[in-house]
Amino acid sequence: MTAAAHPHASSAASRPLDLGRQIAVIAATCFMIVAAAVGTGALGGTPVQDLQGGSLDSDGSFLAPARPAFSIWSAIYLLLIAYTVWQALPGQRADRRQRALGWWIALTAVLNGVWLVTAQYANLPLTVLSIFVLLAALAATFQRTVAVPAERPVDAILIDATTGLHLGWVTLASVANTAAWLTNARLDVSAPAAWGIGVLVVVAVIGVAIPLASGGRFAPGLAIAWGLVWVAVGRLTGEPASVPIGVAALVVAAIVLAVPTAMSVRRREFRP
Repeated sequence: MTAAAHPHASSAASRPLDLGRQIAVIAATCFMIVAAAVGTGALGGTPVQDLQGGSLDSDGSFLAPARPAFSIWSAIYLLLIAYTVWQALPGQRADRRQRALGWWIALTAVLNGVWLVTAQYANLPLTVLSIFVLLAALAATFQRTVAVPAERPVDAILIDATTGLHLGWVTLASVANTAAWLTNARLDVSAPAAWGIGVLVVVAVIGVAIPLASGGRFAPGLAIAWGLVWVAVGRLTGEPASVPIGVAALVVAAIVLAVPTAMSVRRREFRP
């Protein structure tokens, strides 16, 4: 099959910048892995849950997920590593989707590591700033996965699903990180349950808007719902306890999963 006939081959030959992109993705992923190892304490750093006086732990605020929620990072990291290996293959060098998305995925990997370094060595306000920069980069990357749609299953898994899970989890993590900062700053909130539910309503709006704007993408909602379920577990079984926030988190989790599911079912019903 000729390059012109292959739907994923670029019409142009491989360029030096393409090789640079592949190397940049590898370097970014390596940085992220090292930062993660430091962040978990594997290389002598302080584990994330013990950083900032424990503010980032599961009892750091009313919107903090229980500790098992953070196991989703293992799935995200494994998918990013698999993507890094796959995109480094010679056949991916001039691929149109790699050209459109590779640099952006590298940026999100670097910013992921930057958040861990910031949490380890800086302060809570800077962690909030860094996680919102990461969130913005992930939103831009995700938008590009929609604008340049996948035509192969491997693309859908290693690019679309990986970016979607990363975006969904960081969306919720941004909320938890901000809540941890405000709690640590001793913000006087007279009705924490009302404020918590209000924030969860915003999460619901975001969780519904993502599939509506992306043709029913499921991965972001899955990651958001995963985090919300563990927020509910934390509030219903741990400290600080809040039954209203716990119940609201479960309701929002159901909503953000129901919308892309309903869209998928509807597409199948109307498929000729």
